[in-house]
Amino acid sequence: MEAQTDIQTYLDQGKQALAQGKARDAAIAYAHGAQIEPDNPMVHLGLAEANLALGNYGVVQMACHRVQELQPRGGLEETTAQALLDLLDRRYERALQHADAIISEDPSIAYAHALRAHLLRALGNDYDASLARARAARLSFGGRFENCFPAIDPSYLSGYKSQPSAPTPPPPPVTSTPEPPSSRTEREQVPTWSQPGLMRRQIVRTRFMVSRYPNLVTNILIAINVIIYLIAQVFPALYTYGIQANELVQQGEYWRIFTAMFLHLPFTLSQPLSILHLVLNMVSLSYIGRGVEIFYGKWRYLLIYLLSGIFGGLTYYFIGGINAQPALGASGAIFGVFGALGVFFITNRRALGPMGASVIQQWVIFLLINLAFSLLPGIGLWDHLGGLVAGAILSFLLIPRERRSRTR
Repeated sequence: MEAQTDIQTYLDQGKQALAQGKARDAAIAYAHGAQIEPDNPMVHLGLAEANLALGNYGVVQMACHRVQELQPRGGLEETTAQALLDLLDRRYERALQHADAIISEDPSIAYAHALRAHLLRALGNDYDASLARARAARLSFGGRFENCFPAIDPSYLSGYKSQPSAPTPPPPPVTSTPEPPSSRTEREQVPTWSQPGLMRRQIVRTRFMVSRYPNLVTNILIAINVIIYLIAQVFPALYTYGIQANELVQQGEYWRIFTAMFLHLPFTLSQPLSILHLVLNMVSLSYIGRGVEIFYGKWRYLLIYLLSGIFGGLTYYFIGGINAQPALGASGAIFGVFGALGVFFITNRRALGPMGASVIQQWVIFLLINLAFSLLPGIGLWDHLGGLVAGAILSFLLIPRERRSRTR
């Protein structure tokens, strides 16, 4: 039983190190595992993956063949090993078929999605590659798998003697007179969306660029809150027409429930510490939101944030009553994001391994501390509770499918 615990520890260490781009640390962890269980196919597959990142292609071949010997009838490890061998031989389409088979059988393997992203990029499908890379990051809790695969260039096999490099075809001969520069210029100046497929390609490129920045939505939300705060110091009318006053909401000014979540206490010389309202909220959002954005994806995360803030405002309106003090701040939305983080940890407690219980315990402690602060005078307790409940429910409904499969 002790040996089983040790081998699983080394396997987990190797996976985490590889996801973080630390191939050498991963190779060391898998090497220790091989000393404990030399006939474990998962250990040899890990050695193949780590040495692929290190560029030791001969070791990759030997490790993959060893996996195939240990799993002659097939399995996830054998299929992955074959995919790596096909990758070395530059049989990208065949390797992609193996990667798809792995994901179809077990969609929770982050490395398989990272491998699929690399193969799709090698085949020129950058958009789907960016989606696969985002899934790999979510499944590995933010891992980027940097430098885990050979560069997409025929020269990467220059040190691999068993596979000759494919010759580069010569450029086609020029058989006609080049077009005058003026005609080429006129041809390129096509009206924006008149060319077939141009809009779709532009959308694909935009989505790809967005996917390259894993914390884009969090940074935008922080920037919006800060900018609105600065504008409100110059134009106090934003507070007059944007703060949530339940009496005015009852009279039909429903937009206040939404606008109040982007306003914070104004700075005054008599109360200079009022700026802490904005600072603490934005620090909390930066700390919590970045993880939730990676785990759930940008659009799910944004939906959780906005709907949690709105639901928190509605809770404050219905339970706080007409005579409640005017309210403002992003706390309800941030509590919703915090609830989403807790749901993610609880749902994936098995995937987190030995540290799962510790992570959930820390989340509960932070939750209790924040709820205790919510009991202080002048703090919108019902707004916080409403946002927390909404974020938990929404995140459970919106959690990516591959995440749910890990708890079965």
